[in-house]
Amino acid sequence: MMSWQPTASLAALRSRAELLVLVRQFFAQREVLEVETPMLSAAAVSDPQLQPFVTCYEPDGGGPSHSLYLHTSPEYPMKRLLAAGSGPIWQLCRVFRNGEQGRRHNPEFSMLEWYRPGFDHHQLMDEVEALSQAVLGHIPARRVRYAELFRECFSGLDIHQCGTSELVEQGRLHTGFSGELPRDAWLDLLFSHVIEPQLQQPTFVYAYPASQAALAKVVASDDLVPVAARFEYFIQGMELANGYLELTDATEQARRFAADQQQREILGKTVLPIDQHLVAALDAGLPESAGVALGFDRLLMLALGASHIDDVLAFPFTRA
Repeated sequence: MMSWQPTASLAALRSRAELLVLVRQFFAQREVLEVETPMLSAAAVSDPQLQPFVTCYEPDGGGPSHSLYLHTSPEYPMKRLLAAGSGPIWQLCRVFRNGEQGRRHNPEFSMLEWYRPGFDHHQLMDEVEALSQAVLGHIPARRVRYAELFRECFSGLDIHQCGTSELVEQGRLHTGFSGELPRDAWLDLLFSHVIEPQLQQPTFVYAYPASQAALAKVVASDDLVPVAARFEYFIQGMELANGYLELTDATEQARRFAADQQQREILGKTVLPIDQHLVAALDAGLPESAGVALGFDRLLMLALGASHIDDVLAFPFTRA
């Protein structure tokens, strides 16, 4: 096998370059500033479901070494720029997620991330859709609440009222999984195995459970109960983007970081350093903003009709 050769065709690589030009034009027209932030961080992502790559800085000439982490997203330093008064910003960068490999995953991939001070998550959905339509030229996206999808797919199941036992029953019925999981994990299992494959047409899913807010605010205006001000964007059964109305409360951010660390311990994962720079930036004053991360490689896959991420990467993990 000629394993030294690229997995993407030259035509796909040209399309990749053309997509980058289109993205730059898109943001230039909207006067959004392109920025660069470090790929290495002294802290690490808090999300218990993500595992970063760890490297070691060794000073030339001697001295104490210390661990650094390849970022899984540029989110934390970009928010520090927002707090410093940058205004609207975007970047396209390589990000790294340990252990993620498959048809739609590569441990090293390209993420397009941008932040809009003064926007809420609904306005940011408009902009995500505008970019998506500029690239793919598809029909307008459906916008649907997370809970509504569960009602549609599971015979009226109300996730705001039902007990965990009802989720377990549906999970075992539809996925065959017989193990024990916490409530949110059952929701994730049902969503990923049953709902997500049905989202073939462009679809924004919003109003996620408050327990899945991550770094988003919790609001009372998107559903009958307080929910996360968060959305995900799907096309052809594939998640393309994940956006938030950003949390600005430093105390709440610190609390969520601590909760993530406790969850890492429960899952038997390494407890990682907390990004105190981000907490300090929020304490100094993060403007009301909406932000989103979009998979650049996946966007190109959709544009080219590619079924595997290797088809749009010059050299994926298997040929590194």
